[in-house]
Amino acid sequence: MKKVCVIGWPVAHSRSPLIHNHWIAEHHIPDARYELLAVKPEDAPETIRHLHKLDFIGANVTVPHKETAYATLTRHDAVAARLKAVNTIVTCEDGTLEGRNTDGYGFMANLKAGARDWRISEGAAVMLGAGGAARAIALALEDEGAPEIRIVNRTVERAEALIRDLGLTRAKALAMSETEKALEGAGLLVNTTTLGMKGENDVDIDISALPRDAVVTDIVYTPLETGLLRRAREAGHEVVDGLGMLLYQAVPGFEAWFGVRPHVTEELRNIVLADIGQPQQTR
Repeated sequence: MKKVCVIGWPVAHSRSPLIHNHWIAEHHIPDARYELLAVKPEDAPETIRHLHKLDFIGANVTVPHKETAYATLTRHDAVAARLKAVNTIVTCEDGTLEGRNTDGYGFMANLKAGARDWRISEGAAVMLGAGGAARAIALALEDEGAPEIRIVNRTVERAEALIRDLGLTRAKALAMSETEKALEGAGLLVNTTTLGMKGENDVDIDISALPRDAVVTDIVYTPLETGLLRRAREAGHEVVDGLGMLLYQAVPGFEAWFGVRPHVTEELRNIVLADIGQPQQTR
């Protein structure tokens, strides 16, 4: 049995089994299964070290264990090493476990799929927030070639620390009071915070200074159209919802575990939308 799991605490809310078991069935992979594995923080290091003894060939890692997984594993890919966080564990050819991070890949793949005419060179990228998700997104934007990354955060010092920690060369930190200045001439606006989740505590900023051809995206996907995305759409901006980031970040791990590269399809989106109680779509 080729077993993979997602490790978290709590973990029952994870849609990863829904995604990966769909792909397992779609590609007719025999004797394969993807499971939930609830692991308390104090048990996480031992569980991660002994995945093979638990009969798992790999795993995904979600909060609050991403940094613990990085610290526990001795082998990492380049992205996980810079982020000091792991969301995917794979078994290498020599049998050792390697920690990887596919969050930034998922973000960029979703953005490119949802805004096909957008080009990263067309203007600065403005990020709202400087938390864990922001780290992966900022690194992905810099590696992709963003001419400038403007990180707007309530606490400027935290944004500055993010920039220093990742060694970003084309990023700067700004206070929330400087949001209008940050939006001027930008080509992309990204909400990396959880504001707007479940329709609560929406992102409350004036986006009138954002050029009309700029793309707006949000990592929140419940609801699929957050208040920020709705206001941006009504103002004429192309918008990209956050569901695709969840789906695309799963692709590299599945390929590493099972040797098949899966596709993010409309069918899969609608399966997940139904599970989170959102209307299905035809795109």
